[in-house]
Amino acid sequence: MFALKVAVFWGCITQTSQYACELSVRRIMKELNVELVDLEGTSCCGTPIKSVSAYASIYLAARNLAIAEATGLTDLLTVCNGCHLSFTEAMRFLKADEALRARVSSLMSEEGLTYEGSVNVWHVMDFLHDVIKKEAITKAVKRSLKGLRLAVHYGCHIIRPSPLGRPDDPEEPRKLDDLVEWIGAVSVNYSEKLDCCGAMLMLSRPDGALTMAGSKLKALRECDVDGLVVICPSCHRMFDERQRSAGAAVGVDVRVPTLYYAQLLGISMGIDEEELGLHLNRSPVDELLSKVKDALSP
Repeated sequence: MFALKVAVFWGCITQTSQYACELSVRRIMKELNVELVDLEGTSCCGTPIKSVSAYASIYLAARNLAIAEATGLTDLLTVCNGCHLSFTEAMRFLKADEALRARVSSLMSEEGLTYEGSVNVWHVMDFLHDVIKKEAITKAVKRSLKGLRLAVHYGCHIIRPSPLGRPDDPEEPRKLDDLVEWIGAVSVNYSEKLDCCGAMLMLSRPDGALTMAGSKLKALRECDVDGLVVICPSCHRMFDERQRSAGAAVGVDVRVPTLYYAQLLGISMGIDEEELGLHLNRSPVDELLSKVKDALSP
């Protein structure tokens, strides 16, 4: 019997390329006694078409929220910063605009769906920090990560735009830092901490996008960190999958192990590397794993 039961929305990128995100989140939640309920019939969250049609974006988000509400569960977990923002924006707009809500409700009724605005939307980051909390996480740790110097990357959409009320402080976020430190590692502060990964520019200005990612990776190399911890599939794709291209864009051969926080937590829990999808990472995560194993050696 699980202690908690929550609906989960995986989003597009996780289920089409960032499989390690899903693997690691499913595995650590099982270890933390959280049952994830998959939703049927969901679609894109709406983020990619926001600049083309704000209404279509809101409708897609509301439809997914309605599907989550239909489960009878009160909490919805997201793994992507963009999905979390889409849902948060849609909830705010629908609450403030009765005409918009009526229009959306009318269209959803064709599928037998209704939107009430009753579900709580969480990102993996604040769910772990604010719901699971420190005591349960530290209790689950079997491998100390003491000695590791890690940098964290929050990503834009998890802290901005601030008027919406994001999961953490837009100027001085701390929750991901806390999560890293709760499992024994040091979260290294650096000037570029809140800089964008560049993912949203990949379709229109890939050169600019890769330069942004490369500049951040270059700064991290100079900070002498053991790895970079991210919480968003789009950010992970830029820093992990596209790391070599990002480094080339700024003329530097960067080697920064990049992994999801769920993977890092899973390592500290003693979970098998393949179960966490670490074999799917493209950055040199083996270097970080070697340091963890060395720290465990007698």
